[in-house]
Amino acid sequence: MNNDYELMVKTYEDAGGAPGALADSKIAHLVVHKNQVLGSHLVEGLHMEARQTEDGVDIDLSVDPGVKLEKPVHLCFGVLPAEGRQQIKMNALIREGASINILAHCVFPNAVKVQHLMDGAIVLEDNASFNYDEHHYHGLTGGIEVVPRIDIKVGKGAHLNLSFSLLKGRVGKLDVDYSAEVEENGSVEMITKAYGYGTDQIKVRERSKLLGAGAKGLLLSRIAVREQAESEVVSELEAAAPDCRGHVDCVEIVQDQARARAVPLVNVLNERAQVTHEAAIGRVNQKEIETLMARGLDQEEALNTIIGGMLK
Repeated sequence: MNNDYELMVKTYEDAGGAPGALADSKIAHLVVHKNQVLGSHLVEGLHMEARQTEDGVDIDLSVDPGVKLEKPVHLCFGVLPAEGRQQIKMNALIREGASINILAHCVFPNAVKVQHLMDGAIVLEDNASFNYDEHHYHGLTGGIEVVPRIDIKVGKGAHLNLSFSLLKGRVGKLDVDYSAEVEENGSVEMITKAYGYGTDQIKVRERSKLLGAGAKGLLLSRIAVREQAESEVVSELEAAAPDCRGHVDCVEIVQDQARARAVPLVNVLNERAQVTHEAAIGRVNQKEIETLMARGLDQEEALNTIIGGMLK
């Protein structure tokens, strides 16, 4: 076992990952540090090829038709030095009737000048299911840029859940761009959570087109910004077929000199479709802070408790 692998596993654990999963023969995993694959393991029905590039890794992932993986696949990406660049390209194909859960941790604990780029293409064939749950763990300098771009195709009766959270350490610069097209009776859920402070910058753009009859979509974001941090969330949901249902839900907390902006865009192109939206931006209620302070918390602890509850 080399030193980089040991350090990655230690950081993965600090980020909330379960190191035991990386040693379990029944659980698939992939560990990538910068452009080096440090560890990988497959299970029956799952195919995952990772190819080293100049500054990252190209990954082809697929699940055989009808295969339902019982345990989550664990992915760990990261850059441990203070400076570096990591480009991850992932093509995922979930074949008809297959099901997979992925738990991904992206770790950059020492970042002073680090860039992490993700270009993803996800295709779900009919009646497939894909849950992708991504958690970030950053250091405290804010010297990191994270840019995930993912295009998604959801087949008939298929379901995608795409969740992103960046709650540990400074955000730095975050620029999320997700886009999905959903066929008949398919569904997509996109959930983004982030907590920025200092001079952090958060941008979230999420789009979903409900193209087939009975398709469903949910775009949900929970963002908190403090000090001089800035956030912007643009959520676009389009319903183009009968009986489509969609909802856009954005809540942002803004404190101190921070700035927050929310732009829900709703397009309904069929009289039998329905899309709703709600967006709320505001500071934490002072009475809630005072209530917690009366129970022994100081103001900073009370504020973090309330924000933590919103982001949970």
